[in-house]
Amino acid sequence: MSRSLSFLDKSFWLAESDASPKHVGCLQILAMPDDADPTTYVDALYREVKAHDKVTPPFNCRVKTWLSYPLGLQPVKQMDMDYHVQCHHIEDVHDRQKLDALIETLHASRLDPNKPLWQFVFMHDGKSRKFVIYARVHHMYGDGATLVRWFQAGYMAKPNHDDFVPVWALKRLRHKRKSLVRWRDRAYASLQFLKAAWECCCIVVRLLMKIMRINTHYMPVPFTGTKTPLTGQLKPGRAVTTMDIDFIRVRGLAKRTRSSANEILLCIFDIAVHRFLHDYGQTFSRPLYTNIPINLRKPGEKTTGNKIAIVPIELAHGERDPYLRLRQIIVNHRIVKNAAQSATPRAFSGYTIAIQAVSLVFEWLRLSDWVKPIANILISNLPGPVEHRYLKDSKLLACYPVSTMTPGGGVNITVMTYSGKANIGLVCCNRHVKDLNPLAKYAQEALNKLEQSVDDPTVGIDDIGEQIHRYPPSIVSE
Repeated sequence: MSRSLSFLDKSFWLAESDASPKHVGCLQILAMPDDADPTTYVDALYREVKAHDKVTPPFNCRVKTWLSYPLGLQPVKQMDMDYHVQCHHIEDVHDRQKLDALIETLHASRLDPNKPLWQFVFMHDGKSRKFVIYARVHHMYGDGATLVRWFQAGYMAKPNHDDFVPVWALKRLRHKRKSLVRWRDRAYASLQFLKAAWECCCIVVRLLMKIMRINTHYMPVPFTGTKTPLTGQLKPGRAVTTMDIDFIRVRGLAKRTRSSANEILLCIFDIAVHRFLHDYGQTFSRPLYTNIPINLRKPGEKTTGNKIAIVPIELAHGERDPYLRLRQIIVNHRIVKNAAQSATPRAFSGYTIAIQAVSLVFEWLRLSDWVKPIANILISNLPGPVEHRYLKDSKLLACYPVSTMTPGGGVNITVMTYSGKANIGLVCCNRHVKDLNPLAKYAQEALNKLEQSVDDPTVGIDDIGEQIHRYPPSIVSE
């Protein structure tokens, strides 16, 4: 019997193409135990892990389709573990740039649609005490919150030889959808649908009021972002960079500035992306926009699949002082948060599906180069384990998420907090931008500048090509 999928889950299958694979990846760096032999340890661990072929849902399920439309997830009769779990020898596990280049190649290819949609790839050099795992899972299996929860279940708080089970073989509770048998349940579901439809209409009306400048304190209007070398029609090929930020510094800075850690990260990457694009000759007459995934689950809810909304947020513009840019972002971020809290999760999810569907139509028609993007950046923050975790007896040192691309392009920045560090994966289409390493460098420098500017108002950022208008442009020009 196949497991049903929500329309949001199905949208990741429908939106997939060779130019835009819809899996999310994770680059994990691990350290062997002290008594391990680097020449044989990883090969032995790989064989042991691959032997766990009693796979549990959804990792044993392929997509059941009718005329390419996904109907649900259906268990397969036999798993091809040689495809799902692989092991490769690389030249040097410590060479970060070559490792990122290898992840670019792996991340740009699609998962086999005729098999369960996941892979684990072990990589080692046979001489170092460190090794790497690149894992990827299709986004239709779950959103970031779901995948992080599975990831934490597959790693242990202490080294353990006996009770180790890989994540695809773990037994987990299945949350069945409530069947609407009684007429009261059906009536309640219908009322909830009508309420969500009404609230979606209210969102559209408020956006129209913002366009007419009747109410400017609302979410950004979709498809009004700035065209940059990072945006446009997606093509095959990716540029990937990984980096670390001390998350304890971020939390401390958030406390000092009465902001949130997310707002600190938004400010850091806003400055960094401006500097990065200015190197490509970009000038800015208006703020950049970032997409923010919002988890729509209730506290303690552990359902699988996707339950998120993705909404744009206006970033900063016209200030050289990093602290003043942060204050702009705080105001803009909280405008969107208030809008999200005033609507039901179903309405905000419906709004997300609507604008993403329009952007997908532009992608299919190859019009993304001609229309403005929804946003220039997508930044998501996934809270990971506070303490170190272990894969059997190997210590997990870092875990860098590498996400998928949204239609219209941009740069996708995913932050996962782990043991006091922010492990960050940056990915974009490599059509115009071949290397994201300068962006990672600029983000580190932006954090330093923001810290200094809190106490010293003379600290400012360099010219990033922002053009300041004394008066806002007219409605007709937009």
